[in-house]
Amino acid sequence: MIESNLPDDHDSPWKEALERWFPQFLALLFPRVHAGVDWSRGYDFLDKELQQVVRDAALGRRYADKLVRVFTADGAETWVVIHVEVQGAPEPGFARRLYTYHYRLLDRYDAEVVSLAVLADGSPGFRPQSYRHRRWGCDLVFRFPVVKLLDWAAPAAWRRLEAEDNVFALVVMAQIRARAARDPAARRDWKFRLVRLLYERGYQRAVILELFRVIDWMLRLPEGLETEFRERLYALEEERKMPYVTSVERAGIEKGLQQGLQQGLQQGEAAMLLRLVAHKFGAAAAARYRERIAAADADTLLVWSERLLGAADPAAVFDPTL
Repeated sequence: MIESNLPDDHDSPWKEALERWFPQFLALLFPRVHAGVDWSRGYDFLDKELQQVVRDAALGRRYADKLVRVFTADGAETWVVIHVEVQGAPEPGFARRLYTYHYRLLDRYDAEVVSLAVLADGSPGFRPQSYRHRRWGCDLVFRFPVVKLLDWAAPAAWRRLEAEDNVFALVVMAQIRARAARDPAARRDWKFRLVRLLYERGYQRAVILELFRVIDWMLRLPEGLETEFRERLYALEEERKMPYVTSVERAGIEKGLQQGLQQGLQQGEAAMLLRLVAHKFGAAAAARYRERIAAADADTLLVWSERLLGAADPAAVFDPTL
């Protein structure tokens, strides 16, 4: 049986993965919902609105709440709020809490609301699918679609994941192995196997780095085994002539993971870049660019980190056109 031993982390890699690959998430785990969305009209994350709506509700233990506004594919002038709940441990009141979120969202937006639950726990018997309240002829029934990730660990389902071209399959596989592989050496082997799939599937460099960050976060290793994994990874990159995870990028990811548990992954990457600038160009240069680094998004930080490798002065990193 897959054991339950995952960290309770508000900056979960699930949040990053859902924000980056939301359509792929629905296509893999909730294909009926995916088929009903008009993706040409875009979608919006409403996380701040979600927190306002549910701030008085008992939160329970989970990995990610996401509130996303989408538009239906049937031509209607309405829009649907999809509430995604990724539950990390069994919770007796889970179905009622999901219903509480549902009716509060319905009351606030006066729109259709679809609540989806992804159960990432390791208890086979925990499968809430509805909430019901009935007394004196007043009967309320609330049903919601549920995906149990434990079911994907079965051999046939796992083979389907391995053959799946959807990038979100790698997120699901990493989550399953993070729970199942309790032996550190087995975790190392699974981590390398999943990362190798990134290269074998021919994803673009940016996608590989994004998926690598999620897998690296989920399948954390002791220092010695992490070093062995890194050596295997660099050998794989040399073999395929795809040096995507350079030493500097790897250091930035590691620092980002450490900082991410407290302040978020992006702040950690910014802190690492600032330290590298100070090391290469001096404290004065770091102080001069501190505010720009702190305000930069993840993509910009990655570009600056790449430029830093061969830059002769700070301007070549931050203002290459001057």
